[in-house]
Amino acid sequence: MNTRNILLFAFVAFLIIFEGMTASWNTALGILNMGLISAILALGVNMQWGYAGLFNVGIVGFVALGGLAPVLIATPPVTEVWTAGGGFRLILALLMGVAIIALAIALNHRLKGRQRVLALLVTLIGGFFLFRAVFDPAVEVVEAFKPATYSNLGGLGLPVLVAWPVGGLLAAGAAWVIGKTALGLRSDYLAIATLGIGEIIIAVMKNEDWLARGVKNVISIPRPVPYEVDLQNSTSFVERAASFGTDPVTASTIVVKLLYAALFTVILLALIWASEKALNSPWGRMMRAIRDNEVAAEAMGKDVTRRHLQIFILGSAICGLAGAMIVTLDSQLTPGTYNPLRFTFLIWVMVIVGGSGNNWGAVLGGFLIWFLWIKVEPWGNGLMDFITSGMADGVIKSHLQDSAAHMRLLTMGLVLLLVLRFSPRGLIPER
Repeated sequence: MNTRNILLFAFVAFLIIFEGMTASWNTALGILNMGLISAILALGVNMQWGYAGLFNVGIVGFVALGGLAPVLIATPPVTEVWTAGGGFRLILALLMGVAIIALAIALNHRLKGRQRVLALLVTLIGGFFLFRAVFDPAVEVVEAFKPATYSNLGGLGLPVLVAWPVGGLLAAGAAWVIGKTALGLRSDYLAIATLGIGEIIIAVMKNEDWLARGVKNVISIPRPVPYEVDLQNSTSFVERAASFGTDPVTASTIVVKLLYAALFTVILLALIWASEKALNSPWGRMMRAIRDNEVAAEAMGKDVTRRHLQIFILGSAICGLAGAMIVTLDSQLTPGTYNPLRFTFLIWVMVIVGGSGNNWGAVLGGFLIWFLWIKVEPWGNGLMDFITSGMADGVIKSHLQDSAAHMRLLTMGLVLLLVLRFSPRGLIPER
């Protein structure tokens, strides 16, 4: 990296350190941790857009699928619903659904004309009623068990770190299904398809309580780092905190966040290394050639659709990995918080501002935009309080103070506008 790029990263580091020195190290480390995850998300989207020109507007769906993994892998199973038979019948129903879809696909390929239409109608309509006949009673059994605390199947009770790659695999599997059907579409149609499918994934997670409790949320997801209360109950930790002149509560939260930061940094560095190796390899040059001119690449014998599918799966897997990391950091899955503004629009702003096609640019954008996203709202409240300090109480003053909540969106739009005007290729442009 050149001096300018180093200075840009140093500026972002200064912002986080300054936040710790002037406000709270807990806040600064919280920004750092989510900045690391945001950088990973931006890397995944940068792969799809910066490498191959794929316009994915359904990022939120892949993040949510990744977030589902810690629930399915790390939480303990709800044994009562399994012994009651609800769990096994539900799995049987899902397998039946997959088999019906597979049969319909096979019939579609083998038969022609009216025979195909008739066979598909019989298979899909009959299969639907058969599926619901097994699925609905099983769901009733599962969701009826202690709905205030469980109402779901639970997980496998494995270490939560196992859930991170599984989150990537879940998102990659969804990307394969979407890619097989949508990557042959034009770029604008692909965007519409991914947007719709992302919303479908969120809707399923919100409404299917048996899967992850829907909007009731799943809490107490295991963590890969110690709990603060355990550290506070450790005599040696309390003594060590006292030697640094800090209370055990503050020290424990800082230590936990530092441990998370170390884990996330290892993942981010590994992904940057792999991404840089891939981008500078013959494969990476081929992907950029396809992005710049699909017709010419196809004329040279490249399978454009296959390569698009490949990069679409890779980028989505990274988004799923980041989704699993977010849920692990929060120790809870809250499907109601997955919205396109936070998990699609904001990630695109990170990639565009940082520099599409450049991995280091995506990382810089992830940190910078996340810092602004967190800090702009309190800054806006302070600014509005200062502006209205001399005004009499009334409608105008109340309206201005209430408008401070919208400073985030205004700032994101302003940053995007300034970058596109003065540095159209991003702060760290593609080489």
